[in-house]
Amino acid sequence: MNQETSGTFLGAKAKYSTEITAGITTFLTMAYIIFVNADILSVTGMDKTGLITVTCLVSGLVTIATGLITNSPIAMAPGMGLNGFFAYTLVLNQKISWQVALGIVFLSGIIFLLLTVTGLRKKIVTAIPKELLSAIAVGIGVFIAFMGLQKLGLVIDDEATLVKSGALTKTVLIGLTGLLTMVVLEIKKIKGSLMIGIFFATILAIIFGEAALPGKVISLQTNIGEIFGKLDITGALKISLTAPIFTMLFIDLFDTIGSLLGLTQQIQMIDKEARLPNLNKLFAIDATASVFGAVCGTSTTTTYIESASGIAGGGRTGLTSVVTGVLFILAILFIPIFAVVPSFATAPALIMVGLFMMKNIVNIDFKDLEIGFPSFIIILMIALSYSISTGLAFGFLSYSLIKIFKGKIKEMKPALWVINILCILFFVL
Repeated sequence: MNQETSGTFLGAKAKYSTEITAGITTFLTMAYIIFVNADILSVTGMDKTGLITVTCLVSGLVTIATGLITNSPIAMAPGMGLNGFFAYTLVLNQKISWQVALGIVFLSGIIFLLLTVTGLRKKIVTAIPKELLSAIAVGIGVFIAFMGLQKLGLVIDDEATLVKSGALTKTVLIGLTGLLTMVVLEIKKIKGSLMIGIFFATILAIIFGEAALPGKVISLQTNIGEIFGKLDITGALKISLTAPIFTMLFIDLFDTIGSLLGLTQQIQMIDKEARLPNLNKLFAIDATASVFGAVCGTSTTTTYIESASGIAGGGRTGLTSVVTGVLFILAILFIPIFAVVPSFATAPALIMVGLFMMKNIVNIDFKDLEIGFPSFIIILMIALSYSISTGLAFGFLSYSLIKIFKGKIKEMKPALWVINILCILFFVL
């Protein structure tokens, strides 16, 4: 190893050049949230510029905290799906003000934190069989790859069959070129293959007129005061809002468990019993992030499965997260530059991540239907329902039902019953 680029980060061995490249890759892969989160939440009447700023601020600070406190290459940001629930279900459909909706996010985060402090969240995770943990990683891999194919435009909507292959347009071909670049570089074991592929695709997009150079480099407009500290906690404490609070809680609970376990399987942060030593710390940061995000003015903040792109690029320590977080903070000033990278240029990275996470499938014995069927359901439903939480709920319930029918109730840990109750409540609410 090159002495100038290798050393330790918070006591762990780290190759600095690799970790920095991995952090940049994670940022580029999930930077879409800066604009998508603002687009979704702005339909509620919240200031869009303020939302862009808050998304960068919250994602940056929380991801840096994750790196420094847990020394893991995991990034956090306002969650997709949860922001849609916030905007379209709570505000537009149920006519709840966005200020009260932020109060709901705040309260669900507080409950999350209490579950973490009491150790209940960790007990829930330790009750999950290690084969199902591998299924979660595979399911998330398929989910991420599917997201990548959609962002690339290679898979599109269809009224008759739900999805179909898209036309080989100029943008799709540019994205596929980026994907081929990543594959070739991976075969040659060249570090930073995903980031190089993203940059190469972006350059091609600019050359062929599918992306434009920024009109300006720095933007100082933030408007953070329009939404910062505007949450209405008192208004969220109504009995009638209990269901929305717990619905948000359950979605975040299963999404976080699924994402963290999938990612930690990928980076082999787990011990010989397939358990994660820093799990409680990661859960605590995740819960605190939701509370902090609500105060700042955004929907529930959670663990991002796109972190797998940096992990695939060699990220193994918290330095990766710190780099990602710093870039989010800098993005507040340099949004015009980061906005140049099109989604079809980052999409190939998601497809590659899906490929890397598929390796966990060898840990599942599909001949044993007692574990094979629930694993299959988890993989299938995470991808096809477009929801990690839904896939986990179906998988956990099917696993428990099989145990019950086979008369093996004694093999089920007490926390697994808590999981089943949460799964049922998730579907009911």
